[in-house]
Amino acid sequence: MVKVKICGLMEPADIQAVNEAQADFAGFVFAKSRHVVSLTTALALQAHLNPNIQKIGVFVNESIADILAIYQAGAIDIAQLHGKSTPEEIAELQRAGLKVIQVFERQAIDPKSTADYLMVNSGKGSGQVLNWQAVPHVDRTMILAGGLTPDNINQAVQIVQPDIVDVSSGVESDGKKDPNKIMNFIKNAKEEYVL
Repeated sequence: MVKVKICGLMEPADIQAVNEAQADFAGFVFAKSRHVVSLTTALALQAHLNPNIQKIGVFVNESIADILAIYQAGAIDIAQLHGKSTPEEIAELQRAGLKVIQVFERQAIDPKSTADYLMVNSGKGSGQVLNWQAVPHVDRTMILAGGLTPDNINQAVQIVQPDIVDVSSGVESDGKKDPNKIMNFIKNAKEEYVL
């Protein structure tokens, strides 16, 4: 069954919503964006996060030292790397105990990547839907992101058959996480597809 990551958590209400909906992963953005949180804020929010939910930090061309500092502070279990990441950088994070998601925009997945997870999306936070039929099948743990909503997630899972799906703005109303949308997204993602 597909697992679900809810990304861009910023407020205590967001944490309550992902706990109640039983998300598998919680995403905290440390890169410049409207969802950015400081390490202090992330740690304060995570004090209330269900310990069964894994914590993912989102980075764009961040230094390995800064990522490791956030990891060593206990804020993340997994690093999601946008931008350019070399095999050496990925290996350095993995040696420290971090799991790594390497993000590829659109369908340009490199199956030789040494990351633990490969993510395909439509561009950093663009909210655009990918051409699901064109997403290549890879023999790796694959994450689908980009333009997913409670209304289209079931079809996306059926077509792409990813291991994990990732959503942020698709579960928001007026720029804030919507608990009902989060609940429906997770329910629809995990439901068997019915034609």
